[in-house]
Order: sequence, then C-alpha cells, then structure tokens
Amino acid sequence: MKIFSREQISLIDRQTRVLEPISEIDLMERASVALAGWIQASYPVNTRIAVIAGPGNNGGDALAVARILATLHFSVVVYLPALGRQRSEASIVNLERLKGFPEIAVIDIEESSGFQDLSNFDLLLDGLYGAGLNRPLEGFASRVIEWINDSGVEVVSIDLPSGLLCDENQYNNGSIVRADYTLTLEFPKLSLFFAENEQYFGNWVVVPFGLNAKAMEETSSSRYFTEQKMVAVLHKKRTKFSHKGSYGHGLLLSGSAGKTGAAQLAAKGALRAGLGLLTVHLPEPAGIFLQIALPEAMTSLDSGKEMITELPDLAKYTAIAAGPGIGMDPLTQKVVKMLIEQANVPLVLDADALNILAANPSWIKLLPPNTILTPHPAEFDRLSGIVLKSEEERLQIAEQFTASYGVIVILKGAYTRIVLPDGRVYFNCTGNPGMATAGSGDVLTGILLGLLCQGYTPSEAAMLGVFLHGRSADLRVAVSSEESLLACEIADHLGEAFASLKWG
Repeated sequence: MKIFSREQISLIDRQTRVLEPISEIDLMERASVALAGWIQASYPVNTRIAVIAGPGNNGGDALAVARILATLHFSVVVYLPALGRQRSEASIVNLERLKGFPEIAVIDIEESSGFQDLSNFDLLLDGLYGAGLNRPLEGFASRVIEWINDSGVEVVSIDLPSGLLCDENQYNNGSIVRADYTLTLEFPKLSLFFAENEQYFGNWVVVPFGLNAKAMEETSSSRYFTEQKMVAVLHKKRTKFSHKGSYGHGLLLSGSAGKTGAAQLAAKGALRAGLGLLTVHLPEPAGIFLQIALPEAMTSLDSGKEMITELPDLAKYTAIAAGPGIGMDPLTQKVVKMLIEQANVPLVLDADALNILAANPSWIKLLPPNTILTPHPAEFDRLSGIVLKSEEERLQIAEQFTASYGVIVILKGAYTRIVLPDGRVYFNCTGNPGMATAGSGDVLTGILLGLLCQGYTPSEAAMLGVFLHGRSADLRVAVSSEESLLACEIADHLGEAFASLKWG
C-alpha cells in the first residue's frame, strides 16, 4: 500500500472525480457512509455522539456522518466552531441536508460565547481539519482543540487528528486533538508512523471508500506500508527434489564472554528461517553450549577464549551475518574490518558490528553493496554521527545514508522501516511492543541470514524477514502476553509465521 503526501491525496481525489466520473459531494457521501459504518460496527446505538465539524471538507465529512448516524438511530449533536474560514461548498451542502433532520441539534460555537460541557456525551467525532492542514494551529482553533482534549470523552478523528500535519512531523506539536481512534481514509498517512505522534492518533484504522484504483496506481510514491499480500509474493516455494545444499550455507559470527546467548538466538532464527546449513563462529569455550542447545548448527571455534579474534575462511559460505554479542574488543574490531573487506556474498551486520562501524566511520564506505544493517534508533544515530531530535529526521538521514553508501538499513522499532538505496522505504505492518526484549534483534539477524542463504535478494530478505519476525511475535502474544514474550519464542513461532503467508 502506497503512502501519499497531502498534495498527492488531493490529486487522487480530483482524478477519481474525473475518471469515474463522480461529483465531489457524492464522493464525500461515499466516504461518510464508510466512516459511519465503522462507528456503527464499533459502538452501541445508545452511544451519545457529539460531532465537531470544521469549515472544510473534513467538516463536510463529519456533517454527513452525523446525518447517516441519525438515520441509524444514534443520538447526535453537531457543534460548528466559528474558525474564521469560509465553509467549503461540499460542507455547505451537507449542512443544508441536516435541516431535514430536526432531531439533530446544530450549535454554533463562537469565540466570545465560551464552550459547552461535553461530559454528557459518550463519543466525540473530530471533523475539524483532517489531513489537509498545512500549518500548526493557533488562536481560537487551539482553544477548540483544548476543549475537545479536556472533555474526558473518547475521541474518534476523521482521517487525522485535527492539528496533526500529514507529512511534516517536526511541526507536530502543541494544539493537536488527542484521539483514541483515527479513521484514516483509504490509506495511512506518514505522520501515523512516528512514535512522537502516538499520543495524538491512538489506534488508527484504514477505512477504504473507493478512491479510483487507476489514479492510485499511477501516482508514484517511494514510501509503502507493507501488507501481507505484498510480502507473500516474495515467498519461494520449495521443490520436491531439493536438498540441504539447495538452501545455502550460512556463516554467523556471534558471541563473546557473557553473551553467548546472542549466538544461540541468532542461530535459532537462521535455522528456523530455513537455510540448509549453518556454521557459527564463536569463542572456543562457547561451542559446547551451542551444540547442546542447537545440535543442528555446526561450529567454527575461534582460538580466542572470550571473544572472536580471527576470521574463518569465507569461501564456502552463501551468506554471512555478524554482530550479535561480539563485543568491542580491538581484536574483534579487526575481524569485522577484514570481513567487510573480504566478503563477496550477501552480508548482514547487527549489534556490536554496527557499534564497531560507528567507532570506525571510515570503514562504512568499505561495505559491500546491499549489505543489510539492522540498527535500533540509538545504534543508527551512532552510525550516522548525528543526534536526531525526531523520527522523521532519523528517517530522512537513513534515506541519505543508504543512498550514499549503497546499503540497506532496517531501522528497528514500531513499523520497522526498510530503507533501500534506491530511495524506497517500506514500513512493516507486523510486530508488537513485546518485541522490546533482549535478543529480539539477534533473532532477526538470524532470519535475514537464513533467507539470504536461500537465494532471496537482500531487499527481498529484508522485507520478508522483518515481516516474519513481527508476525511470529504477534502469533505468540495472541496466546500469551506482550510482557512475557521471549526472543527464543519469536524463533519458535517462525513456522506458523511462514504458514500464515498462505492464509490470504
């Protein structure tokens, strides 16, 4: 699913009206029917609803929804704040249509008149501004938003919480509605993917209403929200006559004294992801523990007793991953440099390998093309050498970083971003807060290694691996809890995650 800018959304709306053809008011009615349908399905008919409608088309949507809800026997009151802007034509039409519904009280709110108490309502429908806003709110509009936020009533916002900008996250502060639910029309907006904005949008739901498919297809975007159908087509079906040699031999450099568990978790992720053979290179004393925990894995024992000090022969490996738990010892840093200089197969770097790169920034330009880097935000900030103030800034720097160095960055977190060197960005749809646990990233590193060994391109492995990682965690917490999720359980549920790709 593409993520469009505010200007592109407006263009697609206009193109829909021309291509179908359909009038603006009829397209608004179509959207309002979809919005009212979601409310009807989510709230009992005795819910008392206050609709707060602005002067633009977002307000027009809200007015139409108020009328439709009244026909569904909801109790509705409409408030019209005088926001000093001429009402749009479609909003005027929907306001006129309300006159046919005398049971709907319509109350004007003037700056001089003060605000009524909203505590007797069960639900507030925010239709003040939506996604069309291009500047932060101030003045009377700010006081209207304070009125909504101070009500203590559950809030549902149409398209975006009023005051939240669609594209420019760094200006999203101050006077913004704090919604419990955001009903984003047809596709998600960029600002819904940034952690700083969660306090405003609550839970968001895509409400499709029939914008023209051709118009959406022909409008280009470099940003996508990955849905199951997008990654399911990447999944390679196994052939009957395949054997372990068909699915590659992976090398994992992982572990140091006190951190051998990282090697086990990454190895388990790789094996569960389906590679044919796995060799783990780790300090000699840890080898016995790995083979007891994972007899399916082979070991390459480093002569170092506490850390990795040497690089094994790379000739026989299909793909290589390094970093989980390796530490920052100078000898290990030399091994990482040798690896990035000598590797001629797909490469994944995570955790301490990223910290080593950050400590030696001149090595970044040595990375082979399409190397996959899997930083969490703090690791990426160290890599980029920039202390970033917002998630949008971090995304922009990641886009510049991948283009400059020709690598793939998997920026981990909610809606993990896969940033490709050609400028495309994919926001992942799976995963949950339970994944904020030790070892979760190690499992992802193993999954990526396992997929690369099976012939997936680095970009395919990144998209599919991140999706499966999150889906596996979702499957586990569905029968357990986010608080109790362990990283090893993410690996254990990968089989179900793969199977879910066939569910449709």
